[in-house]
This record gives sequence, structure tokens and C-alpha cells, in this order.
Amino acid sequence: MMAPRKNAKGGGGGNSSSSSSSSPSSCTSGGSSSPGARRETKHGGQKNGKKGGLSGSSFFTWFMVIALLGVWTSVAVVWFDLVDYEEVLGKLGIYDADGDGDFDVDDAKVLLGEDLQQEQDAPAGELQLEDALLTGRDEDERIESMGTEAIHEETEDSYHVEETASPAYNQDTEDMMYEQENPESSEPVVEDDGRIYQEADDVTYQDYDEQVYEPAENEGTESSDNAVDDSHTILEEVHVPPAEEQQEVPPETKRKTDDPEKKEKVKKKKPKLLNKFDKTIKAELDAAEKLRKRGKIEEALNAFEELVRRYPKSPGARYGKAQCEDDLAEKRRSNEILRRAIQTYQEAASLPDVPADLVKLSLKRRSDRQQFLGHMRGSLLTLQKLVQLFPDDTSLKNDLGVGYLLIGDNDNAKKVYEAVLNVTPNDGFAKVHYGFILKAQNKIAESIPYLKEGIESGHPGTDDGRFYFHLGDAMQRVGNKEAYKWYELGHQRGHFASVWQRSLYNVRGLRAQPWWTPKETGYTELVKSLERNWKLIRDEGLAVMDRTQGLFLPEDENLREKGDWSQFTLWQQGRKNENACKGAPKTCSLLDKFPETTGCRRGQIKYSVMHPGTHVWPHTGPTNCRLRMHLGLVIPKEGCKIRCANETKTWEEGKVLIFDDSFEHEVWQDAKSFRLIFIVDVWHPELTPQQRLSLPAI
Repeated sequence: MMAPRKNAKGGGGGNSSSSSSSSPSSCTSGGSSSPGARRETKHGGQKNGKKGGLSGSSFFTWFMVIALLGVWTSVAVVWFDLVDYEEVLGKLGIYDADGDGDFDVDDAKVLLGEDLQQEQDAPAGELQLEDALLTGRDEDERIESMGTEAIHEETEDSYHVEETASPAYNQDTEDMMYEQENPESSEPVVEDDGRIYQEADDVTYQDYDEQVYEPAENEGTESSDNAVDDSHTILEEVHVPPAEEQQEVPPETKRKTDDPEKKEKVKKKKPKLLNKFDKTIKAELDAAEKLRKRGKIEEALNAFEELVRRYPKSPGARYGKAQCEDDLAEKRRSNEILRRAIQTYQEAASLPDVPADLVKLSLKRRSDRQQFLGHMRGSLLTLQKLVQLFPDDTSLKNDLGVGYLLIGDNDNAKKVYEAVLNVTPNDGFAKVHYGFILKAQNKIAESIPYLKEGIESGHPGTDDGRFYFHLGDAMQRVGNKEAYKWYELGHQRGHFASVWQRSLYNVRGLRAQPWWTPKETGYTELVKSLERNWKLIRDEGLAVMDRTQGLFLPEDENLREKGDWSQFTLWQQGRKNENACKGAPKTCSLLDKFPETTGCRRGQIKYSVMHPGTHVWPHTGPTNCRLRMHLGLVIPKEGCKIRCANETKTWEEGKVLIFDDSFEHEVWQDAKSFRLIFIVDVWHPELTPQQRLSLPAI
């Protein structure tokens, strides 16, 4: 009972361990005293209990009494905090010989004249400030654990960061997401398979102020980066010690060394986060950090704010305050507090005499939190400053490349990764992203070796469903039969539901099959209405086609091998296009009665026209949360067909085909005249009403 309590109350690791060892010792001694006394009685003691002088038994008894008193006195010292261990440890700091801010085994070795051959791992026990700051990033990643992935259609010319890699299909449900600040996105252009073309800033990020969220199923929506940015603050001067004082922190654990010979043992160097002044107030910093680690965030914030007030030039105090604000923003789901944290991280990095490692940690976290709020351009400026300050850190350059991709600047991202690969040609992270960019530029064959070698490297950040997706797609387009090998590997690693079903944004447990009947969907009334009114729908579509205003927009997602394919959209992401519906008023009035389609925020309702000589590459939609209906309107007698998975079908005028477009599908138009169909997306029938309300748009 007492040992755990003493560990909890003990101040220093050494004192805690010694106290812990006292209890077992006392118990053992106590347990042995009784048999010992009995043995003494048997072999020399008085049977009537009277003492005949100072016997061995009496001496042993008094010895045990004194020993037990000593043990319990030690317990009392720890239990009632009679000794301020923090103060004792603080005084030991003057013997800090290795410059890491505390007195430990390494310092003892230095003082004894021993040559230190390697860094000593911090002992288990109470976390001191330097250790806490080192692991602070991991601690703060709790915010991302709720789902920082940006939700997007998988396109060839847009990139969206997913910090924790692509969602694994074996997750129970989709990750939780929150709306970006000021989500006013322009109407994206869509094409036949439902992918959405992203403008430069059409990226979705979490927002604490958005309170309409549901556990486990929520994702983000597409939004433009028009939030009020805080990028101006990065223009403040950042002070970094002279070059000789900068000790480069090894690449983060999420990246591996590029040199195979160095992969055997990569020692992570302990960052130096305390300057000379902060070492003198280390006990106070530790006390405040201890509160934060124990989840007493408000108390910790007050403690760090008081330290900042008393020591305004202390980087450690300022960084601790930023971390507390970061934690409090998560706890209260407050964007305002998170913006304060972003500012405080900048302040910590801008103080004079800031250790280089603390500058790096502060600015990296600042960039991460800016991305979290959707402040992509502000994050990019922060990353640019980091690369400027630490030009030899490859991991920062890789992050900068992602920053460019997030604002749609593929050209600058390409330059960054080219520079990285010139210096470290085996960097897997740079390879997969460089291959991604090449494929977006339609350099299909050239992209394959970069994507393939990047994934094969096993470097952190490369085991991402998007890269398997694009590698397989590129191989299919050049006729490489290894494509399905990579799809299978992606499936085995949890990125795809199956080799055929390769959507990346899924809700687990939904019925999965390529083709559906109206009865299986439960949407029989909608199907009957479409088939009864197919001529009305056809005539309004043809009327729009005859106009010269260009209402039908060409597919521009690089899904066509050849040909001419355009569409005219009436609903998108559950939003009605009022102007478009003026061109097809009766069709729109008809559909208004069916919320399973008009309210499907992961789909579209649109006309699709395909002209002779068109072939659409095999591709998959982004999510398993919808089914797709095709109503035949103008269908040539032969030459038009669609394959979904391993079954091929043809359209009929006035009839509805239903398939799950998260499965691979492919289209051929080899007729002598155009083909016109009407596409109607509906929610997957097994989604609950609550899921349909809470799942954000795609």
C-alpha cells in the first residue's frame, strides 16, 4: 500500500527508488523476527518468559525495533514532504558538467574524469523540463490523434497533408474533423467519377470553434484558405546562437537516415533546451511543467504566466506557456486560445539567447498549429524561416515541400524535393512526394520509380495510401501488370478495403459490392421516379447541350486516356446550384422530393456526356459512403460500356444502373454518336441518419 504512495510523493528519482525499496525490506525483516524469537526461546530463552540478563534474543528484538523506527521515519519524511527534494536537486544543478541543465550520471562521469562515449538515456522516474520539452511535441500530438487529416478527393494535381498517414480501413469509423475558419470555398469543378478539383487553397483543416461534431465519424470539408492569417508575426527577428553553438537535432523519429550503413544504430541526441539563465530557474520551470504533465493545465498556465512576468527573457518559460495554451485550446476547443499559442510559440523563438533546439521546436509546432487552423500561407512562411535558420536539416526541407503542395504550388515544391534528392538521393519521403508531383504533371512513366522506391524505402511518411494509389494508377496507365501487386500490398497494410475497393475515406462495416439492385438499396421510389420521367430529364439535358454558353464543362482531372467528356452539375456536396437548375427546372423539382440524393454531401447530381473515341482510365471514387446511379438518356446501340470491378455492363435508355464507385471502374465510348446519362449519387443505405448529418462533404 505504501510503496506506490511514496513513489507518487517522492521528489527525486533517487529518493523515490530508495523509499520504494525500504518497504519490501521492512516487510521481510518484520516477517523474520517472529520465527527468530521462537528459535531463541527454544535454544536458550527462559520458558517462563522471565529474562535472566541481556540475551541474544533481547538484543535482536531491540535491534529490530530501532530498525523499524528508522524505516518508518524515512516513510514519514517522504509522506509528509519533510524534505524539499526539488530544492535539493536544484542545488545539485551547480554540478551540471555536461551542459544538459541537470545533475545526472553523465555529470558524475565528467567530474570523475571519465570519457563519455555516448549519451546516457534519462532515467525512468519524474520527468524534468528538458525531457518534458523533448517529448512535448508527442504530448501535443493528442490534438492530431482526433483526426488532423484533411478530407479531400484524391486528385492528380492537389495535395492534402495527412499527418498520421492515410486512414486505415480497419479503423472502426472515420476520424473526427472540424470545419476550417471562415469556410467559404468556391464551387469546385467536378467530373464523372465524383472527384473534386482543388483550387490552390481548397484544403480542409480542423477548427476548435466548430461545435457540430460527432465522435469517430466526422471528417473535414473542402474550404478555401481565406481565414485571417497570422503570418505577419513570423516576420519578427528570430535569434539563433552562433553556428558553432548550434547542435543539429537528428531528423525526427518519423524519418530515417538515408545512408543504409548508418541505419544500424541512429542515436537520437538529446536537444539542449535551456540557456544559461533558464538553468538557474530550472526548479521553477520543472514545477510548472509537472502541473502540465499531470493535466492541471489551468494551474500550469498560471504558473508559466507568472514565470514569464518575473522572467520576461526566459525562453523556457515562454515555451511552457505556449504548450499550456496549446493544451488548453484542445481542452476547451477554442480557436482563440490556439491563436494565442501560435503567437506565444513565435515569441519564444524570438527571444535573445534562445537555444537552437528550442527555436526549432517552437517554430515547428507553430507551423503545425497554423496548418491545423487552415492558415496555410502563414505556415509556409514559418517553414521558410525554419529552413533559413537550419539549412542542413533535410526534414525541414521536406516539410517545406509539403507546405508548398498544400497551397497548390507544385512548382516550388518540386524544386524543394529536387534539392533534397541532390543532397540525399535515398530520402524516401522526398521520393514519394517528388513522384506525386511528376504524376500530377502527367509525367506518368517518370513518376513510377520515385513512388516505388520511396515506398520501398520504408521511411516514415511513405506508407501512405495515396502513394500506393498513385503508383498503381501510374502503372496501370503504362500497362505495367505490377499495379495490382501494389494495390494488394496497400490492402494488406490497411490502406484499401480490398484490391478492387480503393477509396481512402471509409466508414467501416458498410456492405461492399460493386453492383446493386434498386431493391438492395432501398431507394426504389427514387429509381421508379427517374425511370418514369427519363424523357423529361433527357429533354432538359439536350436543351442545355444545345446552348452555346458552355454550361457543360470538360472533365479536367486527367482521367481520360483520350476523347471528349463533359458534365453539367445540378447538385454538389448536398448544395443545389440554383443557376444550373434554371436550365433544368423540372428535373430539379422532381429531385427535390428525394433527400437521400439532394442531401448526399458526398456526391453529385449531374448530366454526363461522352463523345465517340473516349476511354476513361480505371479509377476509384474517394469514399464508400455513397452509391452511384446512372440513368440512360441517349445511348448508342453499341460501343458504350462500363466495367466495375470484374463485371462489365451497358446502359439502356430509361433504365437505371447502380454501382459503388469506390470500386475500380472504367468506361469506353467507341460508338458513332454521343452518349448522355444522368448521374445521381445517394447515401450508402446502411449509413445511419446521424452519420448522414455528421459526415462532412466530399
